[in-house]
Amino acid sequence: MPEPYQLDDSAGIRLMRDDYRADFRTRQWTISGQPSWKLERRQHFRELGFASWEAFAVGDWDEALRLIEAERDFLIEFSSEAESKEIPLYRLRVVERPIDPYLQWELHLLNLRAECGELIRVIEAEQIREQEAERPLPELVTLGRSTLYRVLYNDEGESAGAVRFSSPDVVWKAERFIRELYEQGEDLTVFSSVRSCRCHHRWEKRRTKPDGQPTKVETWPDLSGCP
Repeated sequence: MPEPYQLDDSAGIRLMRDDYRADFRTRQWTISGQPSWKLERRQHFRELGFASWEAFAVGDWDEALRLIEAERDFLIEFSSEAESKEIPLYRLRVVERPIDPYLQWELHLLNLRAECGELIRVIEAEQIREQEAERPLPELVTLGRSTLYRVLYNDEGESAGAVRFSSPDVVWKAERFIRELYEQGEDLTVFSSVRSCRCHHRWEKRRTKPDGQPTKVETWPDLSGCP
């Protein structure tokens, strides 16, 4: 396993959310012949505006899954564009036990991404305990050898922009760190089919109005007892 990872934000440029998204879109297809690496550490995000997440957030699991499948054509097109430019898309997803409801939902989306061409592995939080002795690992994305983003989120898990780094040495160290963790990870398809055990139990979370009256019962598959 790699040594604990350190990143000095003062060496980068702070980008607010809209600026980060615009910057990313400008750069993502300019790295032909080079890989992109992504490390996801947080266990919960709020993906406002993404239809499947919105359905998940109000407890409509079946609609959330239907809307994930509706992304297939877009993801095939995206992965085909990356393949045509010889840009391998690597992603490492950290998973804590018990599995958070958000992550239960995201694993379905990640499986679709893998089917469409992304190279995704999972690593359990227990495996990176030494790397997180002082703080959780950051959310990282590299674009080739020229750009690294430390992606930022607020306490609720909503996007808050990023810090962009352009030093080749900083980018290379981040890629090497993610790659070494990736090599210790498990292929997503194996993790999903063998380790998550596809439980059929469900748990409920009752939402209430400000006056205390119930409004909706949310349900998700319960993987909390999965080994």
